[in-house]
Amino acid sequence: MLFADHNVLMRGGGDLATGAVYRLNRAGFPVVVLELAVPLTVRRTVAVSTAVTEGEIEIEQLTARRFDDVAEALTAAAAGTIAVLVGEDIPDELRPVDILVDARMLKRRADTTMDQAGLVVALGPGPTAGVDCHAVVETMRGHDLGRVVWEGEATPTTGVPGRLGGEDELRVLRAETEGPVTWQVKIGDHVVREQVIGTVEDTPVRALTSGVVRGLIVAGFPAVPGLKLGDVDPRADRDACHRISDKALAVGGGVLEAVLTHLNRRT
Repeated sequence: MLFADHNVLMRGGGDLATGAVYRLNRAGFPVVVLELAVPLTVRRTVAVSTAVTEGEIEIEQLTARRFDDVAEALTAAAAGTIAVLVGEDIPDELRPVDILVDARMLKRRADTTMDQAGLVVALGPGPTAGVDCHAVVETMRGHDLGRVVWEGEATPTTGVPGRLGGEDELRVLRAETEGPVTWQVKIGDHVVREQVIGTVEDTPVRALTSGVVRGLIVAGFPAVPGLKLGDVDPRADRDACHRISDKALAVGGGVLEAVLTHLNRRT
C-alpha cells in the first residue's frame, strides 16, 4: 500500500497536532494543515502552526511551510513538506477529504462530523467516536494516553494541567486581564518564581515557579482573562524546548494507529 496516495488534512497545528504530523509524515503520508491566522499555540518552537507567523519552521528534520495557494500546498505535501494553510473551513479544492484529523483541542463538541472524510479522527475530549467522528485519541496523561477510542469519548478534561517536575497549575501562565501580550523573555530562557516575564496591557505576567520557559503565545496576541499565555517547565531542560514531547508523540502514535487500522479495513 502506498501511503503517499492518502492525503491527510489536519485541522490545527499546535504541539500535540505536531506529534501526529511527525508520525504521519515519517510513515509517508502527505499532510496539509489548516490553522488560524493568529495561532493560539504556546509551544511555538515545536508546532507546525508557527509557519503561519514565521513562514517556515523546522522541527526535528520536519519542515513546515505556509502556503496561500491550495494547489501549491498539495504539491509540497506530496513532496514531504508539511503544507500549512490559513483558514478555519475546509477549502473546496481539498474535497473530498480522504483522512481528516481534528487536532484543534477545543475540549467541547464542535463542527466535526463523520461525513467530512472517509476517516475522521479527533484528539481529546469533546467529540464522540461513532457520533461526531470515527475515532478519538486519548490526550490525558496516564495509562490511556495515546489510546484509540472507536466508540465513546476520551477522558473529560479536569482543567488541571498535567504534572511536570512536581508542578501542575503553577507551571502555566494565564492572562489576568485583556490586552496585547508583550514578553521580556524568550522560549528557552531560565526564570525564577515571581519574576516579571511579560505584560498583558499594563498588567505584569509573573512566573509562578522557577524553570525554563518552554512556551509563550506570540507577542501582540489580544489576550482575554484566563487565556493560556505560556508554560514554565520546572525540569529546566532547555533542549526539550526544541523537541516534540513524549505526550505529543504518544498522541501521534494513536493517530497513526487509527489511520492504519482504517486503511487495513479497506483492503
